[in-house]
Amino acid sequence: MTPGLPHAAGNALRRNAVARNDPGMKMHPGELTVSPETVRTLVAEQYPEWRGMPVSRVAAHGTVNAVFRIGDRLTARFPLQPGDAGSVRRRLASEAEAARELAGRTRFRTPEPVALGEPGAGYPLPWSVQTWLPGAVSTGEDPGESVAFAHDIADLIHDLRAVDTRGRTFAGQGRGGDLRSHDAWMETCFRHSAHLLDVRRLRRTWEDMRSLPREAADMMTHGDLIPGNVLVSAGRLAGILDVGGFGPADPALDLVGAWHLFEAGPRQALRRDLGCDDLEWARGRAWAFEQAMGLVWYYRETNPAMSRLGRRTLERVLDASPT
Repeated sequence: MTPGLPHAAGNALRRNAVARNDPGMKMHPGELTVSPETVRTLVAEQYPEWRGMPVSRVAAHGTVNAVFRIGDRLTARFPLQPGDAGSVRRRLASEAEAARELAGRTRFRTPEPVALGEPGAGYPLPWSVQTWLPGAVSTGEDPGESVAFAHDIADLIHDLRAVDTRGRTFAGQGRGGDLRSHDAWMETCFRHSAHLLDVRRLRRTWEDMRSLPREAADMMTHGDLIPGNVLVSAGRLAGILDVGGFGPADPALDLVGAWHLFEAGPRQALRRDLGCDDLEWARGRAWAFEQAMGLVWYYRETNPAMSRLGRRTLERVLDASPT
């Protein structure tokens, strides 16, 4: 989840899409710049066993990290937003622990943590290395009309929910708790979207959504099932990216994928597979709405594909019945 934009998208790695109209345009205030030369230097200094491996920037528009491949098996991720090195190190360590907990718990592949790098070569923050997963993100191979892909996503959500929370509950930051706690963020989104969207209609929609009661206990969730985090191979789900947010939350949170990923037919297939009741389904729709509202205006200039994703999701949410 983007630190400087707490209710927008997570990493949203796009491997098969042009990242931005202007690659030099910054998405966030004070955004850091990471070059392949910097990455090669850091790798050579801190992990000499990888020295000589080719380093290449991933054709991506991550909202959290700059992403580079190291050889054929590894991916290095460099936080884009400035911060305290100690806080960033703790966050990356927490994300690595979440990835380790998820590894092997679903039949779909997930990145595995490999190393945690330190600041150097002009880059001021810790950085992480994980395994590279083959496949194309679903922005390049859109599964929106695929019932088979919807079945795969349902299987994934089943697998995630089956992991024991071990008594843990939602940490209270970002999406996954009380919808009403996002009122201030939504007001910011409405204000910035006045010249872009039908804000009067959107305000009415949020007013209906925000009071949906929370009844289900926390379950383990991915937390950011958007197209850039879903890998496709031969038309089926091949893997899941950005798993550092794996943790306890409202089980309806992962239903955002129903609207981010699918048109009406496959969306209903997903619902049937999961056996969602009306309340859970409506809360999933509300979380998708909350996330999409932030994407449209915040990334309109700096990450147009992300902004278009938000628009498409809003259209699907508004066209769909709450139940």
